[in-house]
Amino acid sequence: MAGYRKLGRTASQRKALLRNQVTNLLYNGKIITTEAKAKEIRGIAEGFIALAVKERDNFDTVTVNAKVARKDKDGKRVKEVVDGRKVDVFDTVEKTIRKDKPSRLHARRKISAYLYDVTEVPAENAGKKKATKKIALADKLFDEIAPKYADRNGGYTRIVKIGQRKGDAAMTVLIELV
Repeated sequence: MAGYRKLGRTASQRKALLRNQVTNLLYNGKIITTEAKAKEIRGIAEGFIALAVKERDNFDTVTVNAKVARKDKDGKRVKEVVDGRKVDVFDTVEKTIRKDKPSRLHARRKISAYLYDVTEVPAENAGKKKATKKIALADKLFDEIAPKYADRNGGYTRIVKIGQRKGDAAMTVLIELV
């Protein structure tokens, strides 16, 4: 008996399918898929959520000095002439950042290596490439999802049967984060 469902696909197709479905589940909170796929997705997604819950508070807060370009009222960089060349003017600003400890950094990289990048397009700027932004799902997992499940011991997803699909009568389910 195999340790996993093969889903009628080659290994590379199956891995890509599962990565895509887990990425969409964590980004949207719920997806509709077949029962066999949902049961495979559940194990992967719950493993990542459990890892994020375990490492959610494992960071140090550090204050650093950073150079930031000075900007005028229009948002353009201020330039001054030095030795006959125009150069940007920089100000030193103190910033507070979160520095991951080694185990949290490893968990973040492990999650980022598996999940696909998500590009978000705001509705009012549809069709404009400049308006798109990349969403870091590892950050969403650590900052939004993990605190929600901090006091929960497993069981982060729910599978609800919807019914049979019209074309091939496969059982479709809704898998969602609880």
